[in-house]
Amino acid sequence: MQIISQPSTEQHLPFSTLLPALERMFIDGCQVPLRHNHAIPGSTDDDNGILLLMPAWQTGQYLGVKTVSIFSGNHRKGLPGLHSVYILYNASTGQPLAVMDGDTITSRRTAAASALAARWLSRPDAKKLLVVGTGRVASLLPHAYSCVRDLQTVEVWNRNPESAQALVERLNAQGIAAKHAPDLEAAVRRADIVSCATLATAPLIRGEWLQPGTHLDLIGSFTPAMREADGDCLRKASVFVDTTEALLKAGDLLGAIDEGAWAKEQLTATLEQLCRSQHAGRRSAEEITLFKSVGSALEDLAAASLAYDAWEGAAAVNVQG
Repeated sequence: MQIISQPSTEQHLPFSTLLPALERMFIDGCQVPLRHNHAIPGSTDDDNGILLLMPAWQTGQYLGVKTVSIFSGNHRKGLPGLHSVYILYNASTGQPLAVMDGDTITSRRTAAASALAARWLSRPDAKKLLVVGTGRVASLLPHAYSCVRDLQTVEVWNRNPESAQALVERLNAQGIAAKHAPDLEAAVRRADIVSCATLATAPLIRGEWLQPGTHLDLIGSFTPAMREADGDCLRKASVFVDTTEALLKAGDLLGAIDEGAWAKEQLTATLEQLCRSQHAGRRSAEEITLFKSVGSALEDLAAASLAYDAWEGAAAVNVQG
C-alpha cells in the first residue's frame, strides 16, 4: 500500500482533469451508501468529537472510504478542528492500494463540482465572479471556475476584511485578477456568479440583491444549522443540487422550506441529471440559477481514483527513466 503525500495528491488533481473525472463518475455512477456518523465522547463536553465514514465503490474497479474526524475543541490545543484521510482499495480483491490526504481531496472535488455545475447553470458570457469566504475551498474556486468560464474579474468578500485582502493577494500572485469587495450587497448586484464557501449560520445573500441572469453557488451550508442564503433566493431561482441528500441536510433548503419560500417538489434537477443530459440546465439569459452542494462520496471516489491513476502513471515513468 502506498502513502501518497498531500503535495503529490494535489499535484495529481488539476482542475483541467478533475472536472471531466467528476462528470464521468456522475454519468457512470457508483454505489454510495449513506454516510456513517459516530459520536466520540471526550473527557469533557468540549472535547467531544464526531467520526464520519463515507464509502463508495464501482464494481470491479475502485473502492474507497473517507474518514473525517471533527473535534471542535481542538482550537484550544492549537490544532485544526477537522482531519480526514482517504483509503483506496481494489474493488475486486479488497487489497489496499493507497492512503491519501482527505482534506485535499475534499476541497478540490468540492470546488470542481461547483465549477462543473456552472458549466450548465451560469451564463456562457459570465465574466465576474464573487467569492464569499476565504477558506481552503474559497481559495480554489477562481481556479476551478476558470476551467468553464472566461473570468475577467474576481472579487472576494469576507466578514474579516484582512482575510479577504490576504486571499486577494494570494490570487493575484497566482495570476488571478482579484480585488477586495468591501460591500457585499454591491458586489452581489454586479456579479455574474456568486460562490459562497463559508460556515455561516445565518443568511449572507439576499434574494433582492440577485440580478437577472445571476448564478448562485452555495457550498458552505452542509448541515441543517448552517445557512448562506435567505428564502427569497430560492423563491427567485431555479434550484439544482449535487445529490438529493441535500434535501435532508442543507440548511439553505430546509430553512426556505420552513419559511414557505420553497418546496422540495420545486427542485429542478441534480448534477447527475445535468451530466447525463437529462436536463439542459439554464433556459435563458435572464434566469436566476442556484446550485446547492453538500458533497458526496461519489465525488471523493472520482478524485481519489484520478489521483491514484496519475500517481501510478508518474511512478511508472520514473522507473522507466
